[in-house]
Amino acid sequence: MKKKSLPLTLLGGLTVEQFFSEYWHKKPLLIRQAIPGFKPLLSKKDLFTLAGRDDVESRLISSFGNHWELSKGPFDRLPVEEPKEWTVLIQGVNLHNEKADALLRQFNFVPSARLDDLMISYAADGGGVGPHFDSYDVFLLQAHGQRRWRIGAQKDLSLIDGMPLKILRNFKPEEEYVLEPGDMLYLPPHYAHDGIAEGECMTYSIGFRTPHYQELAESFLNFKSETVELPGRYADPELEPVTRPAELQDAMIDKVLAEIEKIRFSREDMTLFLGEYLTEPKPSVFFDPPRRPHSQKKFAELARANGVKLALKSIMLYQGKHVFINGEAFNVTAKDKTLLAKLADQRGLSGEEVCKATPDVLDALCIWYEDGWLVLNK
Repeated sequence: MKKKSLPLTLLGGLTVEQFFSEYWHKKPLLIRQAIPGFKPLLSKKDLFTLAGRDDVESRLISSFGNHWELSKGPFDRLPVEEPKEWTVLIQGVNLHNEKADALLRQFNFVPSARLDDLMISYAADGGGVGPHFDSYDVFLLQAHGQRRWRIGAQKDLSLIDGMPLKILRNFKPEEEYVLEPGDMLYLPPHYAHDGIAEGECMTYSIGFRTPHYQELAESFLNFKSETVELPGRYADPELEPVTRPAELQDAMIDKVLAEIEKIRFSREDMTLFLGEYLTEPKPSVFFDPPRRPHSQKKFAELARANGVKLALKSIMLYQGKHVFINGEAFNVTAKDKTLLAKLADQRGLSGEEVCKATPDVLDALCIWYEDGWLVLNK
């Protein structure tokens, strides 16, 4: 019998099971002081520095009445002194800041394959991104200042034409809340919402991956194209004379269809595809290998003494005999799988745990270290 989880302050005193059964994908949840006494993890200066980097996805949104403007970073400067309503959004802050990554990992009650990133929005007074909806679940954690949220479960999700953002045409809020630092609002997919800053504020958004089935299908077929084998060539020894040579013959269609239908997709195929697809780093992600990597012997010595941890940008999953990291798949033994699964779940291994690694695992850890996928604890 599966052990039930304990109530979480992060979920307003609910257990994970209660949250999933009553709220997840179903209805909003307002949690006062989900993280009591919460303070911003990054200063405004640090946040603006990230917005100026070309390896960080950022957007600047400004509004003038019912008109919206969108610019994409990197930004040399932001309109700090300008008296207008604006918001800067910084995606994937967890990829660049350890405290942000640690915050994201507090939501590990959701499978890692579904967890996306931590986005931080900084807004001047009156700033926001307009009434809209997301296609994914989101937790909105207030980090600094106040933000007024208006939300509604409306069916009409039509958008205003000609806008650079997906702004709802007929937004009809049903509830309204002002969030203080440490407060958090959960919203299920397609739940209409509009957040307006009351004074300067920062909001942290914990978002989840919901890839389109069309995207998955196209990527899966491309994945399978590398391994599909259909021997032989088209032949028609039974061919008969035709009077309409330009007509595509039924016999040819049926014969080719019969061959193509021999292709079968297995659960193993899907496991390998999803493992590689879901751990593939985003195009903007670049790893930072050590400038002067230790020798394999020295690496093993330091790893056994101090332990290792995954780089912030690394994504690692596992299933059955397979381990996946940053778009690559590995078959492992049951013994090695136990340790590597612990690395994936914990995002690190202690020195004592590394001491239990087989030579094959140590070799893999060293290669990942050299590639910048894994770092030594200090």
